[in-house]
Amino acid sequence: MNPRRKKRLVMTSGILVGVAFATGLVLYALSQNIDLFYTPTEIVEGKGTEQIKPEVGQRLRIGGLVVPGSVRREGSGLTVAFSLIDVGPAEVTVEYEGILPDLFREGQGIVAQGILVAPDRIQATEVLARHDEEYMPPALAEALKGIQHVPPSQQKSYDNEDTGGGYDR
Repeated sequence: MNPRRKKRLVMTSGILVGVAFATGLVLYALSQNIDLFYTPTEIVEGKGTEQIKPEVGQRLRIGGLVVPGSVRREGSGLTVAFSLIDVGPAEVTVEYEGILPDLFREGQGIVAQGILVAPDRIQATEVLARHDEEYMPPALAEALKGIQHVPPSQQKSYDNEDTGGGYDR
């Protein structure tokens, strides 16, 4: 092999090793930021045919309907806990500290992002409420088939009652 070909081979090999190393670093960084989507039943019973359950400490997203009567506020602060359900019998508790979206209410669909702190409890960092009665993410719509959804226009209004600010519903 002449010196010129040898030099090209070394340079090409070096470039390929560098690209492979950079790709590995990017994939590792992305794996730390992936939030898998689960429903309450998938968290409790497992996902897929292998029944793979998320691990405690894993970041994830959960979607479901807020169980009526399950919203509990802790003291006078911004800490709130509520339960989520889907078509299965499983119920998962979500704890959140912060201001809930204006459209958050019992019986409505939400998506929460956070960390699994127990097999059936999530510490949420973000809570998203649906902004439209008609649209629902495809994965959540498939998981919630068969559950009755009450549109906001048909829900009982608490605005005219004296409830002390509307937070103790």
